[in-house]
Amino acid sequence: MPRLFMMTVVALLGLVGAGPLRADETVRIVFPFAAGASADALTRIVAEQLQTRLGRNVIVENRTGAAGRLGIKSVKDSEPDGSTLLVTPIAPMVVYQHVYQSLGYDPIRDFEPVAQIATFDFAVAVGPQVPVRTLGELTAWIRSNPAQANYGTPAAGTLPHFFAVLFGRATGLGMKHVPYKGTAAAMTDLLGGQIPMLFTSTSELIELHKAGRIHVLATSGTERSPFLPEVPTFQEEGYAIHGTGWHGLFAPKGTAPDLLDRLNGAVVDAVRTPEVRDRLARMGFQPTGTSQEAFAVILRRDAELWAPAVKASGFTPEQ
Repeated sequence: MPRLFMMTVVALLGLVGAGPLRADETVRIVFPFAAGASADALTRIVAEQLQTRLGRNVIVENRTGAAGRLGIKSVKDSEPDGSTLLVTPIAPMVVYQHVYQSLGYDPIRDFEPVAQIATFDFAVAVGPQVPVRTLGELTAWIRSNPAQANYGTPAAGTLPHFFAVLFGRATGLGMKHVPYKGTAAAMTDLLGGQIPMLFTSTSELIELHKAGRIHVLATSGTERSPFLPEVPTFQEEGYAIHGTGWHGLFAPKGTAPDLLDRLNGAVVDAVRTPEVRDRLARMGFQPTGTSQEAFAVILRRDAELWAPAVKASGFTPEQ
C-alpha cells in the first residue's frame, strides 16, 4: 500500500509539472512570413507584451514557406499547451480556403481564435493626371475612358485586389487589373501616369495624399479611417461594399479554456495601453483586442464576405 501511495503521488506531481506555461518554459510565437515588414513588427510587439504580462520568455519565429502555410501548419501540429502560438494576417485564415485545394490545415477546426489584435483598411487613390476628386467622378471618368480603366494593386491575390473586384462588381465597370510586386512599384507608376488608380492599404497612401501628390477617394471600412478622417468610405459614396484586414492571435485546437482566457486577457490589456496603441497606429494599424467569441464570429463572417470576390477575380495560386 505505501508503494502504491508513493507511485500515485509521483504521477500527480508529474501531471502538475506538465501543466501549460511553466515558469521555465519559452513561448514561441510563429509568424509565417519574413521578418522586417510592419506585420512582423506587430508580432514582436505582441511577444513583448505577452512576456511582460505572462512572466514567460516569449520569442518570435519567422517560419516562412508556401505563402505562410508551412508556418501555420507547424502551429496546428504543435501541442495545445500554450507553448506555441500563431500570429497571422487575415489571408491565410480567410482567403486561402477559397484559393488552395489543399491547405494542410483548417482555419476553424484546427485553431482556437484567441484575439483579433488590430485591423487595417484599404483605399483607392488616383494619380495627378486623373482629373477626379470623388468616387462618383472616378466612375464617370472610367466610363468615358474605358481604354484607360487599369488599376494597380501590390500583387495578384491580395485583399486590395479582391476589394477592387468588389468595386468593379458594384459599379459594373470593366476594369483591368495590373498586379505589381509590392506597393512601392505600383506607386511609382501611379505618380508617373502609367496607371490611373491604385488599390492598396490606406496606410501606404497617407503621406502622398497629404502632400497633394495623389488623391485618396474612398476607404474600405464601415467607418472612416482615423488616419484620413476627411475621406469618405465606399459605403458613404453609395456603394454597398466594405472590407477590413486584420492580424490575430491563434492557439492550436484543444488549448485549455483557462489558458485561452489568460492569453486573451494579456492581448486585450496590452492593446488598450496608450504606448501600444500609439506604436500600432504609427504602422497604420487600428488596435482592437477582441474577445475570443467576437474573433470567432469575425473569422467566419470574413470567410463568407471575401468568397465572392475571390471567385470573381479568377485568381489562382499559380499567378
